[in-house]
Amino acid sequence: MTESEEFGLVAPEEADTPGDEWESIDVTDTEADRIARKRDRKFDEFRKRLKDADQFKVEQSVFDDATFAAIYKLVQDGHIDAFGGPISTGKEANVYEALGQDDTDVAVKIYRINASNFRHMRDYLEGDPRFEGIGNDKKRVVLAWTQKEFANLERARRAGVRVPEPIAVERNVLVMELVGLVEDRARRLAEVNVENPETAYEVVREYMRRLHSAGLVHGDLSEYNMIIHDGELVIIDLGQAVTVHHPNAGEFLRRDCRNVAKFFSRQGTDTSADDLYEFVTDVDADPTGDPDVDERDAGTDAESTDE
Repeated sequence: MTESEEFGLVAPEEADTPGDEWESIDVTDTEADRIARKRDRKFDEFRKRLKDADQFKVEQSVFDDATFAAIYKLVQDGHIDAFGGPISTGKEANVYEALGQDDTDVAVKIYRINASNFRHMRDYLEGDPRFEGIGNDKKRVVLAWTQKEFANLERARRAGVRVPEPIAVERNVLVMELVGLVEDRARRLAEVNVENPETAYEVVREYMRRLHSAGLVHGDLSEYNMIIHDGELVIIDLGQAVTVHHPNAGEFLRRDCRNVAKFFSRQGTDTSADDLYEFVTDVDADPTGDPDVDERDAGTDAESTDE
């Protein structure tokens, strides 16, 4: 079964690749916190309906009132029209399918304030210039992490990296493009047999270079954080991505290079972690494109391992 016909590079949205300018991240109380404190009749009715919904019943102990208020605010703003079922559940966050503007399908990622992996989050935030002085307050860390993922997705897209499009963020709730549907889900690279691994590798390493040129390091890149859908290779899970100024950025990038090179070496591609690292960090390279990869010809087929 053909899983994908092409791994085409996307074009950067701006002529100039982003540099060292950084987004202003505010983790003080949001409109959702104010709505939760006010607890007016309309919000109370919305909260009760949501808590009674099958997909949220088991989450009442971990989704606080301010989380429901964040969802309420996103509904008011037109970013969410109706909820579907859960796409994935994890220790840090749940992801739900939802209906967004213009009847488009979106993904709603809800981070738990009482995340069990709080220390893991803090390690990635400390040293990132956008989050200086975040401290040890669990709520502030989770809110910062959610905003960080939104900002990372925006920066990656501007740099010409195919990632899910970020749509809106409110408190600990992130709305983004749903890549594939639940019944026709996108496949992780680990789940497919790549028939043209050389082409896929060229696209992945170019995206890594564009990220680095935009001042970001993914920090957890592997065949489990890359998906294939409708002929595109998409990089996902950018919540932990750090700036190049992070004290552990070099170590994280080396690890990404080892993971990616190891995977594609198993596919028969002639590469190494050192070669990949040198390519990604080449400051003299054109950050907007790789002359070795033609967008029109960057095609490959992949067969699902599920068949």
